[in-house]
Amino acid sequence: MAHNIYGMAFSKVYPLYISKAERKDRTKDEVDTIIRWLTGYSQEQLEAQVAANKDFKVFFAEAPALHENRRQITGVICGMRVEEIEEPLMQEIRYLDKLIDELARGKAMEKILRN
Repeated sequence: MAHNIYGMAFSKVYPLYISKAERKDRTKDEVDTIIRWLTGYSQEQLEAQVAANKDFKVFFAEAPALHENRRQITGVICGMRVEEIEEPLMQEIRYLDKLIDELARGKAMEKILRN
């Protein structure tokens, strides 16, 4: 089953991630660090993805290297346990949502990045 979010432009959601972080005194740089860690994009590649209005499906399909430690991300986001989501793309999207949520809740970057 294809979810509506798959076809949504990442560039539409990206500013919302930044706003959520900034409302909690975190920064765009921290959001970008999280996204780069998760996806393997360089800063330039991330900015190009945003500028190109790629949808979530393409954004994750083109990710250079999804981080192996992303499987350590656990917990509930949008009412679902991220570690139990069976649809691979939805799980990647929810991993990102969970990391941004942890940032907004004040968690230290080294813990967010599972270092």
